[in-house]
Amino acid sequence: MAAMNDTLAASLNLSGARPQLKDAKAVRHHIDEIARLAVFGSPEEQALARYAIHCAAPQLGAVSSSIWGLYSARGRGEVSGFTAPAVNIRGMGYDMSRALFRAMKATNGAATIFELARSEMGYTFQEPAELAAVVLAAAIAEDYQGPVFIQGDHFQANAKKFASDPEGETKALEDLIRKAVAAQFYCIDIDASTLVDLSHEKVSDQQAPNAKLTARLAKLIRDLEPKGVTISVGGEIGEVGKHNSTVEELVEYVDGFQALVGKSITGLAKVSVQTGTSHGGIPLPDGTIARVAIDFDTLREMSRVGRERYGMAGAVQHGASTLPDELFHRFPEVETAEIHLATGFQNLVMDHPNFPSALLEEMRQYSHRELIGERSEGETDIQFFYKTRKKAWGPFKQQTWDIEPSVRAALCDALQAKFEFLIRQLKANDTREMTLKHVVQKPVEIEPPKLA
Repeated sequence: MAAMNDTLAASLNLSGARPQLKDAKAVRHHIDEIARLAVFGSPEEQALARYAIHCAAPQLGAVSSSIWGLYSARGRGEVSGFTAPAVNIRGMGYDMSRALFRAMKATNGAATIFELARSEMGYTFQEPAELAAVVLAAAIAEDYQGPVFIQGDHFQANAKKFASDPEGETKALEDLIRKAVAAQFYCIDIDASTLVDLSHEKVSDQQAPNAKLTARLAKLIRDLEPKGVTISVGGEIGEVGKHNSTVEELVEYVDGFQALVGKSITGLAKVSVQTGTSHGGIPLPDGTIARVAIDFDTLREMSRVGRERYGMAGAVQHGASTLPDELFHRFPEVETAEIHLATGFQNLVMDHPNFPSALLEEMRQYSHRELIGERSEGETDIQFFYKTRKKAWGPFKQQTWDIEPSVRAALCDALQAKFEFLIRQLKANDTREMTLKHVVQKPVEIEPPKLA
C-alpha cells in the first residue's frame, strides 16, 4: 500500500480481497486524515476511506437515518411546534458539518438535516458518496451520537432536457437516486415542479406531469430502500422564485401522486412550496439583498392540509437563509415542517473578515473569466459575483479545505453561532428526545470496495 494508506491500514484489515473494519476507535483517532483521503485521495484511497467512515460511524453512535418516523409522528399530531432546518453543505464540507454537529449538541437538537441539491453536486464537485462520507466523518470527529439525516435536495428535472428527451432526463434522475441511496442518503426530495404546465386551465392538469414523474421516482426509491429503512421522500409543487403556491395546487398534486402509486407503497413525507422567496435572495446593485414578503398564512394552511388530509409533516420552505433574522421564529409558529438554508451560510463564510482576501479575489477572477456568459444585462460586478460565486466551491475545493487552521476555526465559530441561533429560532432545539423516540436507527452495511 502507498504511504498515505498507512492511516487506513490502522483502521482496516486489508489482507483479504475485501477490506474489513479493524478498529472503529482508530478511525476516530485518524478521522481528519481519513476525511481528507475520502475527498482528495486516489480512487482506491477514496473508496477505502469512505468505507472506513461508513463502517465506523454506527459503531461510534452516528447512524445515517431517515427522518420519516419523526415526520409521520407529526402527521399524526404527536409532535409539533418546530421546523427542521435543512442545511446545504456546499463548501468546506467537513468543517461546516462539524460546526453544525457542535451546534446540534449545544442546543440538544437532533431534528436537523444535512443536504445537497442535484445542481450543487455539479458545481461543488461533490458526488453523493463524498458528501455522505464527509458528513459522517464530521459526526465521528465531534462524537455526535444519534441519527444523522443526509438528504438529496432538489433532485430536479431539467425542464429543457425533459422536453427534448424525457426518458433520458428521467434515467439521469434515476441514476442519481441509485447513487444517493447507495451512499446512505435516506431522505430524498424529488423536484418535478419544473414540469408544471400553467398553460392548462385546470390545476390538476397543470400538476399532472409533476405528479407522474414524482410517482415514478418514488416507486424506484421504495424498490431501492434497505430492509428496515423507510426513506423520507419529499415532493414539490412550486418552483422556487416563481409564483406562490396554493392549497389547491397542493391537493391536486398529492391526489394525483397517490392515484398513480396507490396504497401499496409509502407516500410523501412533505411537500415543498413557494411562498415568496428565491434561492440565494435577490441581490441589489449595492450588494444588499432585497426584502421579500413571506405568505405565512398560506404556509400555515398548506402545512395544515398536508398533515390533516395526507398525514404528512407539512409544507417545506425553500430559499430562506438570506431572510432577516427576525422572521425565522415565525416558521414554527405556522407549523412549517422544514426549511432549507444555503446561501446565507456561504455569505457568512465568504464575507467574513478572516476569509483569505487573496483566495476570494481568485474566486472573483474565476467567476468573471469562466462564468461571464451567465451575466445579465445591467448587472453590477457585485451582483454578478454574488450570483455566481457559489460555483467557485468546486474549482477551489482544495484551497478552501487547506485554509490556515486558525482562520478555519474562526469561520467555523461564526457558522456554529449562526447555526445555534437558527436552531433555537426554529424551535428545533431540545428535539433530541422526540427524535430518538420516533426515528429508527438501523445501521446498514455498505458494499466493501474491491482491492486491486
